[in-house]
Amino acid sequence: MIFAKEGNKLIARHQGERLCIEPWGENALRVRATRYMDFTGRSWALSEEVPEEFQKAEITVTENKSAVIKNGRISVRINGSGVLSFYRDDKLILREYYRNYEGTESPESRCLKIVGRDYKPIIGGDYALNVRFESNDGEKLFGMGQYQQPYLDLKGCVLELAQRNSQISIPFAVSSLGYGFLWNNPGVGKVSFGKNYTEWHMEACKEIDYWITAEENPSQIIQNYTAVTGRAPMIPEGLLGLWQCKLRYRTQEEVLSVARKYHELNIPVDVIVIDFFHWTRQGDWQFDPEYWPDPKAMCDELHSMGIKVVVSVWPSVDRKSIHFEELFNRGLLIQTERGSIQTYDFQGDCLEIDVTNPEAREFIWEKCKKNYYDYGIDMFWLDNAEPDYAVYDYDNYRYALGCALEVSNIYPQLYAKAFCDGIKAQGREKDMLHLVRCGWAGSQKYSTLLWSGDVPSTFESLRDQISAGLNMGLAGIPWWTTDIGGFMTDDVEDPAFRELLLRWFEFAVFSPILRMHGDRGPHNIPPLSDKEYGGGSLYTGQPNELWSYGEEAFQVMKKQLKLRLSLKPYIEGLMKEASKTGAPLLRTMFYEFPEDKTCWELTDQYMFGSEYLVAPVLHAGEFEREVYLPEGVWKNINDGKEYVGGQTVSCQAPIDAIPVFHKK
Repeated sequence: MIFAKEGNKLIARHQGERLCIEPWGENALRVRATRYMDFTGRSWALSEEVPEEFQKAEITVTENKSAVIKNGRISVRINGSGVLSFYRDDKLILREYYRNYEGTESPESRCLKIVGRDYKPIIGGDYALNVRFESNDGEKLFGMGQYQQPYLDLKGCVLELAQRNSQISIPFAVSSLGYGFLWNNPGVGKVSFGKNYTEWHMEACKEIDYWITAEENPSQIIQNYTAVTGRAPMIPEGLLGLWQCKLRYRTQEEVLSVARKYHELNIPVDVIVIDFFHWTRQGDWQFDPEYWPDPKAMCDELHSMGIKVVVSVWPSVDRKSIHFEELFNRGLLIQTERGSIQTYDFQGDCLEIDVTNPEAREFIWEKCKKNYYDYGIDMFWLDNAEPDYAVYDYDNYRYALGCALEVSNIYPQLYAKAFCDGIKAQGREKDMLHLVRCGWAGSQKYSTLLWSGDVPSTFESLRDQISAGLNMGLAGIPWWTTDIGGFMTDDVEDPAFRELLLRWFEFAVFSPILRMHGDRGPHNIPPLSDKEYGGGSLYTGQPNELWSYGEEAFQVMKKQLKLRLSLKPYIEGLMKEASKTGAPLLRTMFYEFPEDKTCWELTDQYMFGSEYLVAPVLHAGEFEREVYLPEGVWKNINDGKEYVGGQTVSCQAPIDAIPVFHKK
């Protein structure tokens, strides 16, 4: 192993591999390795400027037998075999997995010929990679974005590093051993947090790139991570109450009639959302004038009621769209490597716009500005943002930025960036928010509100959303929400669904955004038109307003909405904290109480900020549940009873309320 200092970087060369380790933020290091002559120079998620004080390192080289680089509390030692060992305050926290025999430098020398950094050449291309680390017994791992599973602790899980509807790959993990690890690569692959070792696998890439920070507790880890990847801005005013949405408002009059009824009932609505197929064809990015004759007048009336307006935008472009030929000829659409050029097939023969190309980002914003924003549309719902493919054969798609296997996961982030850049140019940066179905590391800085996608309307799915929301927060995403009641409902008259809806609503009151949405069956409402395209051609779901589920449910949701509105000043404070430090609103129990061992085991309750402990009801027919109270004094907001912490208590959970405790 040949070591050298290059400024603040430690460089190591060994058998054709070039390794670079450098300070990158507070108590943090960036590690890159490649078999090419030099690195790509891409920052990927590490986009924020690092203060000079956190770019300094102590570097020690010992006669080319070993080297150490230290930045604050974190250090890494490279031995003569090239094995990396990471330390927090000189205590080992992570070591590369090494089972090779090359001298006696490594305590893990074996004859298995397995190394920590393994490059597999792709014929005619780059490399597939495997990067392996020792698995620490007793370690817990969290974060990594959103996966539809009940597991909060990800140790033992295999996670696909790819974007899908309801799956959001944000490759940042928080360890119970006091470190955070970012896999700084937007390529497609998987990570296995195995009992025997951890393995990060990439299908195709040019270099290894990861970032690691060491701190005392999860809140400091998240603060360091968001300092280098970006933080959410302060959320715009007037968005923390009720968001009203359904599949789908088909006409301008339907939207206005719903808003007018809420206004007549004196129920405040902050936002109303116009969902998909309000357009002529996919890729036209405009209202169908037959059903939306005067969008400006509609927006004006909604604004007069204090309601902001969101409109759905898809990246898909029908081959019969008015913009298809221009986009295709200019090379602004995602390309296939073989077979048909089609990439998406819902309600049309579609391709998708390639937002990794700056020209494509400018194009879609220009059309949406002219056909939506200039009419008074306030915000955009960037749906199908993975992008949603007909078939997830990533090896068959190519972007301007590279083959999909190497860059696909960054697509939803750049989709949001297109609208951020456009709105900033209008001088309205403080007013923007984008509801997006997917994201990547750093998406939070693009005013991105992520939601959990098209999930089933079941209690099992509700349980999954608790883990998803908490892990999203630990992956640096403070703005997150769900479809209240789940997205896919067969029968709105089913009492079991109405019970689920109320329990989901009660959970959503204590989440960043309270949003009514879902595809409510049965689909027995005839379309408005027998045309094969246009705003009247597609089915719609059953009504999804607060009054749509009977008087009992209506009264429960009104009561819960009143509670939500009373929390607005508190939630605004949490949003300010998120923009300042990166702190999530939905917090695992151990985030607030890292010294309490019990809190590291809890998966069915959480903290909403630092003051409210929330215990959702996650099973049908459940009207009582146990809640663990950490140290402190806790007041049940439903009955006013106070408890001293350090104990588990049994709480009543009637249909109109879930257990919530306020920390005094």
